[in-house]
Amino acid sequence: MTVLNSCRGAAPVCLAAALFVCSACAASGEATGQASAPTASATPAPHREGRDMRKYVKPSAEEIKKRLTPEQYQVTQREGTEPAFRNEHWDNHQPGIYVDVVSGEPLFSSLDKYDSGTGWPSFTRPLEADNVTTHEDRHLWMSRTEVRSKHADSHLGHVFDDGPKPTGQRYCMNSAALRFVPVERLEEEGYGQYLPLFGKARAADSPGAAKSPGTAGNPTAAKRPGRDAAGGREVAVPALRRRARTRDRGRTAKKDIVAGDTAAGTC
Repeated sequence: MTVLNSCRGAAPVCLAAALFVCSACAASGEATGQASAPTASATPAPHREGRDMRKYVKPSAEEIKKRLTPEQYQVTQREGTEPAFRNEHWDNHQPGIYVDVVSGEPLFSSLDKYDSGTGWPSFTRPLEADNVTTHEDRHLWMSRTEVRSKHADSHLGHVFDDGPKPTGQRYCMNSAALRFVPVERLEEEGYGQYLPLFGKARAADSPGAAKSPGTAGNPTAAKRPGRDAAGGREVAVPALRRRARTRDRGRTAKKDIVAGDTAAGTC
């Protein structure tokens, strides 16, 4: 009886031990199977930076100071503003794109550039929205929206809600913060992915397309030519009118700046 009772008392213990061993073996088998089976995350997908997988980074402070002109440095690194009507790109009408002068990241396109009459290059929208950031700016006793490049963190200018359709926005940029890349150099400089944007403009400038004298590269030029008094060459009438409007706006803007109109003298 004593031996029988001992066996009966040990049975639950033996059963529990057997179950524990089985569970351990099963867990070991599952772990081994998982370790040997291939997974989708074993080979990470390549990181894409922009449309062409280029990485735009901000150089060191020493390199930036060495590479930029004093005006470019003042504008991009110290939030400066260049003079209106006395900068490189305000009256540039060539087809191409504008990139950050520090990092080279694409920012704006000539297709979205328009004559705002302010004396600074103005655009209705960015070429690559992901390369542009906006921040509240309360300098000069007013509230404005500052525009900076994402990767280089360069100060570019400001954006205002007084632009033309379809966006109603005016990206007022400093020429000193931008480098212009003409269409014919896009491929060479690594921006070939933007060539299709200028397909229609390039087709209009093809040898077989009808042109008026002095209207190359300007799809808005008129068919009726006029005479440029300065050089004696024929130019499109709308071009002459645009120059006249620009001169008038320039005089008005300069008067406003001299009179102390802060909004007119900043970008």
